[in-house]
Amino acid sequence: MSVPPPADAALHTGSLRWRVVAAVMGLLVVLLLVLSVTVDRVLTSRTQGQLEQRLLDRVAVAQALADQVSARDLVDRIGGEGVSVRLTTSEGEVLTAGPQGAAPATAPSPGGPRPRPGPAAPDAVVRSGDVYSVERRLPVGELLLTTDSGGLQQTLTQVRWVLALSSLGVLLVAALLVALLTGRLLRPLDTMTTTARSIAAGDRGRRLRPDRPQTELGRMAGAFDEMLDAVEGAEGRAVAAEARVRDFVLEAAHELRTPLAGVQASAEALLLGRPEREEQERLLAGVVRESQRAGRLADDLLLMARIDRGVELERRPVDLHELAEDVAASAARRPGTAVTVGTAHAPALVEADPDRVTQVLTNLVDNARRAAGPDGRVHLDVGPGGRVVVADDGPGVPRADRERIFERLVRLDEARSRDRGGAGLGLPIARGLARAHGGELRLLDTGTGAAFELTLP
Repeated sequence: MSVPPPADAALHTGSLRWRVVAAVMGLLVVLLLVLSVTVDRVLTSRTQGQLEQRLLDRVAVAQALADQVSARDLVDRIGGEGVSVRLTTSEGEVLTAGPQGAAPATAPSPGGPRPRPGPAAPDAVVRSGDVYSVERRLPVGELLLTTDSGGLQQTLTQVRWVLALSSLGVLLVAALLVALLTGRLLRPLDTMTTTARSIAAGDRGRRLRPDRPQTELGRMAGAFDEMLDAVEGAEGRAVAAEARVRDFVLEAAHELRTPLAGVQASAEALLLGRPEREEQERLLAGVVRESQRAGRLADDLLLMARIDRGVELERRPVDLHELAEDVAASAARRPGTAVTVGTAHAPALVEADPDRVTQVLTNLVDNARRAAGPDGRVHLDVGPGGRVVVADDGPGVPRADRERIFERLVRLDEARSRDRGGAGLGLPIARGLARAHGGELRLLDTGTGAAFELTLP
C-alpha cells in the first residue's frame, strides 16, 4: 500500500528544459552505442566469414584440380589475392605462391619434416592472431593455405573511428537542436507563468484559452482556466457571502433593537413616572410583548445557526396527513383565516423528525394566514411521495421575489409591518429544515395566490 506524501511536501522543480535535453541526449548516447557495437560486430563477423570462405573456396578448387594439373600449376592457380599457398609434395618438395609475409605457427620450415595434421577437423579454418589458415591433404601432397587479416583490421579500426567521430558530431548537433526545440515547445509554460502572475497581481479576467484542448499542454491549460474560474467564483461567492452576513447582522441588530427599545421605553416610564394602574398594566403588557418578540427572534437566529451547522434530526416513521391535520386544528383555534386539509386516501408515511416537520408546516400556514387576511382561506393538500402543498387565496408573490423570499430577514413591501409580519426568518428556516431532511421547499407557479410545496424523501 502506497503512503501518500505529507501535505507540506515540497514540489521538485528542477529545470524541465535541461531534464528533457539530458533525457533525450542520454537516450541518443545509448542508441548510438548500441548501433556502433552492432555495426562493429556485424562487420567483424562478415570480414572473418569472408576470409574463411575464401580459404575454403581455394581448398575446393585445389581438390578439383589436383588430378588435372601439375603441382606447380596448382600452386600458381590458387595463390594470390592475399592468399599464400604452400604445397609440400610427396617427394618433400615445397612449392609456394602468393604473399609470403604471413605464415601460421604450424607452418613447416623449408626442408623440414612434413607437419602432422592438428586436431582441427578437415577443411577447418584455424586462426592464430591475424593469420587464418587451412590445411588439406591432396593426392599430390600436403596443402597449406594462409591469409593475413591485418589490412582488414586496419580498415575496421578506421571505420570505428569514423563511427565514434560521427556519433560525437551527431550528439553535439542533437544537443543544440533539442535545447532549441525544447525551449520552443515549453514556451506555453512561460505563457502560463506570466498569466498566473498577472492574475495574482489583480487581473482576474485573464485566461489561457488553449486552441488545442485535447493535447497534454491543452489539457493542463484547460485545467488551469477551470481552476481560475472556480477560484474567481469562490472569491465572488465569498464576497457575496460576506456582504450577506454583514447585511444579516445589520438587519438582525435592527430587528432586535425595535423590541428592546420598546422594553426600555416601557421600563423607563414605569421607573420615572407614576402611571395609573391601567397605564401601568398597559406598559407591563408592552414589556412582556416586546420581550417575547425579542426572544422569538433570538430563537430563530439560533435555529438558523444550527441549520447552517447541521441540525440534528430525530427521524421516525410519521404520517404527513396526521401532522397536517394537527397544524390545521391548532390554527383553527385562533380566529381569522379558515384552514382546511384535503381528504387522505392513503397514509403518507415518511422517515422524518415530526417536531421539525410540524414547525415547517406551522411557518407555512402562519405566512399563508397573514397573506390571505381574515376573510381568506388556506388549504393543505397532502399527496403521495412525501408531498405537502400549502396554498392560500391571497395576493400571491411577485415573480421577481419568488426566490428572494427564502433569503434571511427579507420581507415583502406589503408585509413590512412588524405587527402583521415576522422578522423574515420563517421561510428560510422552513427551507433549511426541509433540506436538512433531504427534501425541498419551493414556491409553485399557480397564477392565483401562493402555493408552497414541501417534499420529503
